[in-house]
Amino acid sequence: MPSPRIDAPAADALGSVPDDVVARGVSAPERASSPAVQRTAWVFWTAFALFAALCVSWALASPIFSVPDESAHAVKAIAQVRGEAIGHREPGIRNLVVDLPPSYAVNPQIMCFVYHPNTPADCGSSLGAPGGTLWSASWVSAYNPIYYYVVGWPSLLLGGSAGIYAMRVASALFGALFFAWAVQAAVASPRARWMPLALSFAALPMVVYLNGAINPNGVEIVAGLAFTVSLLRLLRRFGAEAPESSSAPGLGLGYLWTIVTVSGIVLANARALGPLWVVVLVALCVVATGVRSFLAVFRRRASYPWLILLALGGVFSVGWTLVGGSLSSQAEKGDAPLVGASFLSGAAYMVRGTPAFLTQALGYFGWFDAPLPGWAFWPAIAALALVGGLAFLSARRRELVTLAVACAAAFLVPVLVQAYSTHQTGVIWQGRYGLFLYLSVIALAGWVLGRRGGRRIAFLSVRATWVVAGLLWLFGVAAFVLALRRYVVGESTPITRMFQHAQWQPPLGWMTLVVLFVVLSAAFAAFVGLLARRAAAADLGPRAGDEAVAR
Repeated sequence: MPSPRIDAPAADALGSVPDDVVARGVSAPERASSPAVQRTAWVFWTAFALFAALCVSWALASPIFSVPDESAHAVKAIAQVRGEAIGHREPGIRNLVVDLPPSYAVNPQIMCFVYHPNTPADCGSSLGAPGGTLWSASWVSAYNPIYYYVVGWPSLLLGGSAGIYAMRVASALFGALFFAWAVQAAVASPRARWMPLALSFAALPMVVYLNGAINPNGVEIVAGLAFTVSLLRLLRRFGAEAPESSSAPGLGLGYLWTIVTVSGIVLANARALGPLWVVVLVALCVVATGVRSFLAVFRRRASYPWLILLALGGVFSVGWTLVGGSLSSQAEKGDAPLVGASFLSGAAYMVRGTPAFLTQALGYFGWFDAPLPGWAFWPAIAALALVGGLAFLSARRRELVTLAVACAAAFLVPVLVQAYSTHQTGVIWQGRYGLFLYLSVIALAGWVLGRRGGRRIAFLSVRATWVVAGLLWLFGVAAFVLALRRYVVGESTPITRMFQHAQWQPPLGWMTLVVLFVVLSAAFAAFVGLLARRAAAADLGPRAGDEAVAR
């Protein structure tokens, strides 16, 4: 991993020398005295540590295989790092089968609480216990192998439940890398005062929950966010009048390209539709920054090695999907709704289900057996309404187009993608699949607020960030406690019973985990607020660079 460094020692707190300042030829002493000349390494490491800690908290609070599809992803990772990349066929078994070492022998009783929301998690057996099988069928056996190599290696050192928790930690650290890159790229740009507010949504409960599990959906979300934010920054750089003269821009061009390339490759390979997600996010960033900036990337020969690496990552993803056949199998009638139905039927189903998908993206834990109650969503809804209202009310024509296109994409892309495959797969879309897109749209809202239209309400940025961070802190804590309640005593049991008759206990105990999570999420909210204050102090105000972008 490249060191999260900056090019010039003069850049010394949070952001960077704005590209438009450099492009206008501001003298070195003037640049050095600017409050926008700041370091970003501490931002990277603080964001990394806090996000990883939140994910690990969820990793410890979630019973083994309680996260959707985790059992299938875990056994694939365990087998893959031992040389079985895809699995093999066994008579009478529909899915591919992988072999497991004795310490990971699987007994179906381990998931006895799944689909039974009032059953605590203490009914399950442990991995490697007597009576388990040394093989397991996995419907993800043919999935792209990259993620599974990253998270599977701890299973070579540890066995049983300890190995699963260690793999979860590896997944959390992997996701934290991309979140930290997203934050670092966001605040190292001019007009960054609204970006901390936008990126605070990356710690939504479902995001850290999935990153603290063995499931590529988690890293897909944060890799998509890092790709969007860093690509916006990169295109803004190329949109400057004279990017070649930018000698101390805060983040070196090579480092910025590294974030774009690595996050793009990981996004493309996280799941089978990854290459399409990369194309969608590129299109949204081009709408935000302009075609001229996008074309300028191709006019510099130094861009082509990075573009080739991105293309190779996409080609590998497409090739693996075609060879492995992870998108080619025909579902049976009982596998999902509308198997064999038409495109229009699938599209209509998706449109009607959009509110449910948004709810799932915010807080629907377990195997659809641990939803949050309706009242718990209100802090998150208020935070989203505040950000959306500020962005739309302050936007000018170009910025309004960006927001409208981004929101339309967040709605239409899942509808069209799922409708296209309805005949083959039925409707299998879940709200968490769109989280990478929803977070990217919120990041674009933060970007838009930093443009010319948002200058009128710039004085609100710090206060709005603290309000949103506080609302999301309330939402995150409520989600954590309620999800724990489902596994400790059962969904319908009064929460006070957790203190009197806890039937299942996670590692460290549920009360210790709650206290730890409350403190960590409060620290994350404080970090976001601090970033907003420093970004506001570093904002030099409206400059010619904004006018260039507006054109």
